[in-house]
Amino acid sequence: MDVVIPVYNEERDLGVCVRRLHEFLRGGFPFTARITIADNASTDATLEVARLMAAELDGVRVVHLDRKGRGRALRAVWEASDAQVVAYMDVDLSTDLNALLPLVAPLVSGHSDLAIGTRLSRSSRVVRGPKRELISRCYNLILKASLRARFSDAQCGFKAMRAEVARRLLPLVEDGEWFFDTELLVLAERSGLRIHEVPVDWIDDPDSRVDIVDTARKDLLGVWRVSKGLATGALPVDELRAAIGREPLVDGVPLGMVGQLVRFGIIGVASTLAYMLLYVLLQPLAGAQAANFLSLLITAVGNTAANRAFTFGVRGSTRLVSQHVQGLLLFGFAWVVTSGSLFTLHRWAPDADVHLELFVLVAANLVATIARFVGLRFVFRNEAPAAAVVSEQAATNRLDRVYADA
Repeated sequence: MDVVIPVYNEERDLGVCVRRLHEFLRGGFPFTARITIADNASTDATLEVARLMAAELDGVRVVHLDRKGRGRALRAVWEASDAQVVAYMDVDLSTDLNALLPLVAPLVSGHSDLAIGTRLSRSSRVVRGPKRELISRCYNLILKASLRARFSDAQCGFKAMRAEVARRLLPLVEDGEWFFDTELLVLAERSGLRIHEVPVDWIDDPDSRVDIVDTARKDLLGVWRVSKGLATGALPVDELRAAIGREPLVDGVPLGMVGQLVRFGIIGVASTLAYMLLYVLLQPLAGAQAANFLSLLITAVGNTAANRAFTFGVRGSTRLVSQHVQGLLLFGFAWVVTSGSLFTLHRWAPDADVHLELFVLVAANLVATIARFVGLRFVFRNEAPAAAVVSEQAATNRLDRVYADA
């Protein structure tokens, strides 16, 4: 294991912390471990102190970077490391070191790909001020809302990952500062990697020199950039998922199908409401059948576009026209079902009012909606990320091109 301690102007605390960590690792820790002090362009005597530690203690080395940035330092050390597991922790050792073995064990066993400490678990014991607690929880809520993140604590300075996984992910991580952790975790999660969370005991460092306002601003910009990359397909998470072999566990139930159903349902509710509104507006002017046709046609075009972008994650103009044409064929089926229902209703109750018509049409649309979901999965079968038919070799080839650009 390679434990990285990124530091910037930590001449006062570095020696004490490195000795404490070194003693812990040599005092019965079951895995061979090395400590790497990653100096981030310090302007004080941090580099000299680090070199003294390396000369004094076995298994301690120093890497110096000319540019500041925690993420930049971690990337440089992790990519070049010869260890099986790479990890990092903050120099203040705010996290209780007894959590290190539970952090690393799932990676060594092969059960998990990444492991993170979390201060937000119910079983975590944390001592810190209300301001930092509120900021941390708000930030993680933003990640859950904007990026659908499922991990609980993005910024805890206590993480580890298998080295071969690091070499896959790191070329895709753009940020070199504090957002590095979040971007890494989002890419890992979207690629199907397993993230293990360890509740930790954590005591806030009152001498922390992190600029909270500037960090928050950069984090929000990072959230926007990653959201955009995922939406446009610029981040090749599907190819990465295929290349690392994260295939469905059950035949016939593709990865992401549950998420597709949820997004399809949300869009379906919005489309139904739009359809009902259009029908109520058009029915007095054009009659029931014409109002049904026009309302279905307008909402079908919007529904296909929305499902293309959000349910199945297809972007760009490739096959756009043909996919919309196929969407209109599905509209034709829905029109036959609904117009047939209207015809039957009017034969049975010629004086039915608009409310009864709407009831019958919504019921008919439920049948059409099921057929529409199946049909759209077929339409987008070769483009949809969650159901993409991507060979491992093709995925690897695209990743190689992305890595070359990075």
